[in-house]
Amino acid sequence: MLSTLRNLIQVMLAEGKKVNINKHRFSTKILAEIVVFVSLATVLSYIKLFSLPQGGSVTAASMMPILWLALRRGPKVGLFAATLYGVVQFALGPYIFHPAQVLLDYPVAFGLLGIAGFFQNRPYIGTTLGIVGRFVAHFLSGVIFFANYAPEGMHPAIYSAVYNGGYLLVELVITIYIMYLLRASKVLNIYL
Repeated sequence: MLSTLRNLIQVMLAEGKKVNINKHRFSTKILAEIVVFVSLATVLSYIKLFSLPQGGSVTAASMMPILWLALRRGPKVGLFAATLYGVVQFALGPYIFHPAQVLLDYPVAFGLLGIAGFFQNRPYIGTTLGIVGRFVAHFLSGVIFFANYAPEGMHPAIYSAVYNGGYLLVELVITIYIMYLLRASKVLNIYL
């Protein structure tokens, strides 16, 4: 049964028909873009400038491809691709403390990067809000599930804000700078 379904999907993709995913229709071209951008983001996530002990790292702008796709294709594609990217990140290197923490730290946190798609005409605002959305999910996860890692006498909310803000702020600066370079070179304008 599974192989029959797989063959049917391959035939549909080969014929260029639209594939229905979660009641949203994506063309073969958009599906291919999602795969390429999620793959590129995943490769960039392995180029780490530094990593933190309970997860989180500064990378070579690994969120940029997802944010660019969201800015290019809008919120529906952006949210889907960003959530898919979160699932891929979980599959490749999970840090599991609790099942609810997994949801907050992977599909929800990365999925919020897709918020950028609501700001297609304002890429800096969209990029910032997407990364802030990711921060909020990680912050909540830190307060709820990682409070015991806070140094003695430090409130878990402050610890979570410093821990998650420390690497995501650097990621935001790197991503905004690359967004600036892409816009200045007119490369981003070609695809928006």
